Amino acid sequence: MTPPPARPRATGRVTLADVAQAAGVSPMTVSRALRGERAVDAGLVARVRSAALKLGYVPDPAARALASRHSTQVVVLIPMLSNALFVDLLEAVQRTLRPAGYQMLMGVTHYDPSEEEHLLREQLLHRPAGLLVTGLERNEATRALIAQSGVPCVHLMEASGAPGIYSVGFSQADAGAEMTRHLLQRGRRRIAFAAAQLDPRTLQRLAGWRRELRAAGLYEPTLEWLNPAPSSMALGARMFEQIMGQQPAVDAVFFCNDDLAQGALLAALRLGVAVPGRVAIAGFNDLTGSDQMLPPLTTVRTPRAEIGSAAARMLLSLMNGEAIASPCVDLGYDVLVRAST
Repeated sequence: MTPPPARPRATGRVTLADVAQAAGVSPMTVSRALRGERAVDAGLVARVRSAALKLGYVPDPAARALASRHSTQVVVLIPMLSNALFVDLLEAVQRTLRPAGYQMLMGVTHYDPSEEEHLLREQLLHRPAGLLVTGLERNEATRALIAQSGVPCVHLMEASGAPGIYSVGFSQADAGAEMTRHLLQRGRRRIAFAAAQLDPRTLQRLAGWRRELRAAGLYEPTLEWLNPAPSSMALGARMFEQIMGQQPAVDAVFFCNDDLAQGALLAALRLGVAVPGRVAIAGFNDLTGSDQMLPPLTTVRTPRAEIGSAAARMLLSLMNGEAIASPCVDLGYDVLVRAST
C-alpha cells in the first residue's frame, strides 16, 4: 500500500519524519541515508533522496547538533561589513573552515557592545562549535557569556598575552607608533592624527601616535582630530579641509583608516594643496585603491586575510581538543612607504 503524501508541519518546515513517510522508511533510515552511510542499500538511498528533493527537505543543523552533540557551526562576530578589511578576513575564515566541514554564522555588531552581547546570546542558542570575535574589549556580560559557554573562542585583529585568551592579530598601538616615526624621519614636526568611528583599535593607533610625539617633545592636544562618525572618503575630505585651516599649520596628517586618507588626497587635488610638498598624508590598512591614488598613499598594510586563516586554524585545533603551541599569534604589519609622504 502506498503511504499517503507527507504534509509539512504547521511551521511550514519539512521534517525528517515527513521524508521518512514519503519514502516509506523509518526516520533512522532517512538520517543514515542522507549522511551517506555505506551500510544503507543503494536503492533505499535513492528513494530517500528523491523524497527529500520532492519535499524540499533541508536538514536542521541545530537539531543535528543536539542529537549528535557535535555542531558544525562557527559564529563569527565582526563590527561592520562596509570596511573591506573585514570582508577579506571573512573570506579567509570561510576558506579555512569549509573544507573541515564547518559553516560560518556571521553577526555584525556595529561597534556596539550591547549589540554584540545580544548577538552572542542569540547565537549560543544554536550550540555552535566555536566562536571568532573581533578585538579584546567588550562588556562584562559578554565576557561572562564567552567564559561560561564552554565554547572555544579566538579573538581577531589584536594580540593578547593574557592567560586563557586565544588571539591572532598584531599591535595596533605599535603600528600607529611606527607610522608616526616614519613621518618624523621625513622631517615632519606638526603631525595631526585624524580619526573616525573611534573604536578600540582606532584608539590604540591614537595611543601609538601620542607616544611617539611625546617622546619627540612635539605632542599637542590640538593636533588630535577625532570624529565619532562612521569612517568614509567624504568625511576624510571634510576633515582634511578643516585641518588645513589650523594655525600653526600642520605639515603631515596621519589618518586612522585609508578611506579617510583617500578622501583627503582627493580634497587636496581639488584645493590645489601639494602632497607631500605642503603636507604629507598617511593612512592605515592598505585598502583597495590606495596604491592608485595621486600620489599613491603611504599606509600600514594589515594582514587581515592571514589573520582570518590563522585564527580559523587555531579554532579548528581547539574544537578538536588539540594542544595550541602559542595562544597568542602576532602576525605583525608593514609600513608601505609611497609618494604621499
